[in-house]
Amino acid sequence: MPPPGELSLPESVDCLGLGIAPADILMRIREFPRPGKKIDALETVIQGGGPIPTAMVTVARLGFRSALIAKVGNDVFGDFVIAELKQEKVDTSHIIRSHHTTAIASGWVENDSGRRTISLELQVKVKPSEIKLKTLPETKLIHLDARDLSASLKLARYGRRTKIPVSLDVGSMRNDVSEIIPLVDHFVCAEDFALPFTKSKDVENALKRLSKICPGTIVITSGIKGSKGMDKTGRIVTQKAYKVKTIDTTGAGDSFHGAYLVGLLKGWDLARRLEFASAVAALKCTQMGGRTAIPNMRRVNRFLKSRTKKHD
Repeated sequence: MPPPGELSLPESVDCLGLGIAPADILMRIREFPRPGKKIDALETVIQGGGPIPTAMVTVARLGFRSALIAKVGNDVFGDFVIAELKQEKVDTSHIIRSHHTTAIASGWVENDSGRRTISLELQVKVKPSEIKLKTLPETKLIHLDARDLSASLKLARYGRRTKIPVSLDVGSMRNDVSEIIPLVDHFVCAEDFALPFTKSKDVENALKRLSKICPGTIVITSGIKGSKGMDKTGRIVTQKAYKVKTIDTTGAGDSFHGAYLVGLLKGWDLARRLEFASAVAALKCTQMGGRTAIPNMRRVNRFLKSRTKKHD
């Protein structure tokens, strides 16, 4: 495998992702302080982050091959992000190095509730011209976050031409992604995006409105309230969130997306994909950090089996 930033010959992976790749600095605190107050951290975790990189880590931990297109700086944080992804067996040969600094996400996680607040500094951006389609690996799925919208559009259109299913993750109303939604086959977004974007008061209405612009399957995640999905036939599937002792919700949605992609690779129907993704997201929340507790397949199956027994 060539060093990051150098061209490579196409190879085969199960999922190719494109998205921002920050380094996460998370501190666990007793409670959110009032402005101006100084507090002590109970624990600090430094890991790679970002919706798409963490989803690709999830795909890899669950036994499939993933690759990432992203841009990081020529700095220690860039080295750290790449090294951690390599350790997780994510293909990093398509990561681009930049003279800008690597994106940094800094956050606090409240001890008892698991709630977190994140601040992101993002200077690096993937340009469409930096994506060389002929050098990309063969892939069964493409997963995007649309933060680098022009680059994401290039990959989405490539997926449409080559009949590779495209998945889109949108967590909030940060940038206008309306142009890319009609190009995706699986739109898995957060309620924080879906309700204001569709001007809806409830998730089912948001699903119906999104279905008018997205030709594929749509899923809306609502944290501890669970998730709802609508397939191409208009059938709505509801999945409750699994109750666990929540330590940190950072990365829960990202791991949900990665698990959903694994469900697609396994050929599961929508209901089973949501059940599986909900279990993976719940397990992720049991430890500090966006990636620490992302499970392998054996652990997920054991978790689901134990939950089934409780309800027999």
